[in-house]
Order: sequence, then structure tokens, then C-alpha cells
Amino acid sequence: MAGKKPAQKKPSGAKKGGRKSKTETYKIYIYKVLKQVHPDTGISSKAMSIMNSFINDIFEKIATEAAKLARYNKKPTVTSREIQTAVRLILPGELAKHAVSEGTKAVTKFTSA
Repeated sequence: MAGKKPAQKKPSGAKKGGRKSKTETYKIYIYKVLKQVHPDTGISSKAMSIMNSFINDIFEKIATEAAKLARYNKKPTVTSREIQTAVRLILPGELAKHAVSEGTKAVTKFTSA
């Protein structure tokens, strides 16, 4: 067997069994909200994928802005205050007001439970 290369080893961190790692999406939540708002309306898989990308993008922008705000104020922790300020800076007018209102409601519900 001259000229045959030795079998390459997998890196120690590689998973065995060929299972794909599961990526988290917001698809079920998007669908639930759609059904609350328009019970008789469906959504295509392409539109769902676009909505999922949109949510990931907005979350990334908010997280980045909140981290910057914490750094500017020399704070080691991102709190709900930084998130709220980031939302006010990123989202326009009325959308920011509604987002802050819903966020405050969610934090209140979480802390009282």
C-alpha cells in the first residue's frame, strides 16, 4: 500500500455520530404572534426565514448598543436600563415607546414571579 495517506484524525472537540447541532430560531414565537394578530393568515417558509433574520439582527444591534452604554458608564454589567436606552436609540419613535412599555411589563412580571 505504498503512497496511501494515513487517515486524518478528527479534532478532539469534534462531535461523533454525524448529528447536526441544533440552531435556535424564533420561528415558533413568530408563528404564535402571527396567530394572535391574524388567526386566519399563514406565512411562507421564506417569509419566516426573513422574520427570523430580522429578529436576530435587531437583537444583535440592541445587545451591541447596550454593551457600549455599559462600557461608557464604566459598568461591568448590562442591566435592563442599558437595554431600555439601547431600544430608545435604535428603534424609531412610537415603536420604541411600545417596545419599552412591553419590556417594562415583562421585567415586572419576571421579578414578581
